Amino acid sequence: MKTATRFMTDKVAFNGGYVWAYSADMKQRWGEMEAYATMIWIQPPGTATMGHVFLDAYHATGDEAYYQAATPVADGLIAAQHPSGGWHYFHDFGGAESRKRWYDTIGKNAWRLEEFQYDWGNATFDDAGTSESMQFLLRLYVEKKDERFRPALDKALNFVLESQYPIGGWPQRYPANPVSLHGHDDYTGDITFNDDVAGENIRFLIMYQQTIGDPRIADAIVRAMSVYLVTQQGQPQPGWGLQHTLDLKPAGARTYEPQALATHTTFANVRQLMDFYRLTGETKYLARIPEALDWLDSVRLPDADGKINRHPTFIELGTNKGLFVHRRGSNIVNGAYYYDYDPTFTLGHYSSFRMLDVAKLRAEYQKLKATPPEVASQDSPLKVKAPLPKYFVAAMNAGSDLNAPDKVRGVADLVKGLNKQGYWPTPLKAVSHPYSGDGSATPAPSDFRTTRVGDETDTSPFVTDKPAIGISTSAYIDNMAKLIAALDGAK
Repeated sequence: MKTATRFMTDKVAFNGGYVWAYSADMKQRWGEMEAYATMIWIQPPGTATMGHVFLDAYHATGDEAYYQAATPVADGLIAAQHPSGGWHYFHDFGGAESRKRWYDTIGKNAWRLEEFQYDWGNATFDDAGTSESMQFLLRLYVEKKDERFRPALDKALNFVLESQYPIGGWPQRYPANPVSLHGHDDYTGDITFNDDVAGENIRFLIMYQQTIGDPRIADAIVRAMSVYLVTQQGQPQPGWGLQHTLDLKPAGARTYEPQALATHTTFANVRQLMDFYRLTGETKYLARIPEALDWLDSVRLPDADGKINRHPTFIELGTNKGLFVHRRGSNIVNGAYYYDYDPTFTLGHYSSFRMLDVAKLRAEYQKLKATPPEVASQDSPLKVKAPLPKYFVAAMNAGSDLNAPDKVRGVADLVKGLNKQGYWPTPLKAVSHPYSGDGSATPAPSDFRTTRVGDETDTSPFVTDKPAIGISTSAYIDNMAKLIAALDGAK
């Protein structure tokens, strides 16, 4: 663990931060997109995830070296923090000119990653980058009460509180900077459920209240939970969209996310309502769950080819028909996304189908409904003061390895798998075309309807069948989590 960590901090980190993957010679690097050498990535599994792992290792070993590894991560995140208090997907220490060059080339030509095609210049709750960063800063501050981390932490708290709408939800981006992409209305100011924006913010607010406290937080949490109730649609379609307008109607987002109800978001929001009952003991959060579950059952696709519990991702408003997303063309210049009722030749990078075990969720609901409120909420962090969890990433990533019969052998393999340089060599399956100029107005001759990437001018990442061996933050994070779990289990 120490050898691998020393390699990451001494050889890989840049200004305390990390991206997702590096070529073995460190000449190429990627976050969700290809990155410059001056960039750090905020989205998980990036900079803040690495900080969480260092703190997990510190708790597992008591070795001060891991705490010392975590503090430069905080410094990098503080340097990357937007003036408003949140974070963007990445930060470029090369400055404004370097960032503009990246957006004008790599970002602009990422056909499917529309969120990278334009620089909004603000912070985002998308993809948990902001939530993970502020949760890590909170953990680090609570560890030793080092006051140099407190201003950035409080700035993040203010960002969450100031960006929250009176009705309780959060936009995807803040401060507002409406932009129309591809002729579509701006969606970044809508109330956002996608990527668990509201759930992650509630988690941070609870963590902050548990450890430091602020008189503004209690009301913010109540309003945040209530937004799930007021955005659930009425009969005959009592579900939710990925995001909702401020008048509570489901809204579209990227051009392959139509204005519709979303089955996976509905499933996730039911889970959240069950969690809110556990937090508060208030039955209002359970009241309309049966409607949502019945609706999910009503739009389930017939079982076929061994695929059960399959639902369309999107359900058309008013008709309850599945909407399926397609694309034509070969790049951002000549290509376009569209949707219809045809479930064939759908996107390869964004599934038109979701596997949702509604029966299992219904059984969980029935069990919870039968649990008295005072029992369901007896361990709620809103009612009982408790420390933060000992582990964050290790607890989430170790999984079944904790009790696997071959755990010892698996740990030995991990130790043996570390190379002489000090990292775990990993096949880098996600790669991208380097920027080679803007796309042509004439589509390339191949069929790109179901591929993850378009022609050679498309800078979106894709899975290669000939991966090079390199350095992966995900591999480091996963392997450290397993080793931490093994250490903890051996105590």
